[in-house]
Amino acid sequence: MNKNSSQVDSRRSSLRPHPSSLRPHQSSSSPRRPYIEKIYVKVNSDFDQTGMITPRSITWKDGRVFPIEMVESFRPASTLEPGRTGDCYTVIIKGERKYLFFKRNLRMNDHRIGRWWVEVIS
Repeated sequence: MNKNSSQVDSRRSSLRPHPSSLRPHQSSSSPRRPYIEKIYVKVNSDFDQTGMITPRSITWKDGRVFPIEMVESFRPASTLEPGRTGDCYTVIIKGERKYLFFKRNLRMNDHRIGRWWVEVIS
């Protein structure tokens, strides 16, 4: 290695930011990250002749019932659990957009077809 190449290498290394300067600074007063909890709920739904599921209302664990005014959209949404697939329904409840998930059970020997759940941020 000659003298010029070592000078270039030292200049390059001095121009690189230190890895710690790339991380966001967190102070003890920064707000904590919200915790998302999966809450299983009872859902009243209709199945049409084609097998399409349309959720109509959500019943909370304390007995409160929330009618679903409209199903805005539906999309497949995978779950992290093996042997299960899922769906996400974007629904309107009390004029607000909410997300309702259905986790399908693909086990042939189980009589349950799946479970409904919502995300609650705490």
